[in-house]
Amino acid sequence: MSKQVEAQDAGTSQRIEENAERIKQATSSAVASTKDAVERAADHVEETLHRATDKAADAATRATEKAADVSDRGRAAYDQTMDRADEWMEQVRDYVREKPVQAVAIALGAGWLLGRILRR
Repeated sequence: MSKQVEAQDAGTSQRIEENAERIKQATSSAVASTKDAVERAADHVEETLHRATDKAADAATRATEKAADVSDRGRAAYDQTMDRADEWMEQVRDYVREKPVQAVAIALGAGWLLGRILRR
């Protein structure tokens, strides 16, 4: 009977080893497929991040260009306004030089009128 028990133990041992080998192969296969899936997901995330970064960079570039354009237009409007103010000041100076008495009378009248308006 001991030979029979030994034969059963040998058969059981072999089945355990075979099952262990199958489990090992299944585990390796599962790990490999999981690794592939994770790599694909990482590649997809990386692609998406690159596209988002490119879009953000494009938007920032456009915003910078628009800000520069607005700044240039603002500077041009400021320069134009300052030129007009200088022209008006020159016209006022010329008028005061040509007609000093009338200029003083106009200034007194404007001061009196402004004083009346501000009192109320």
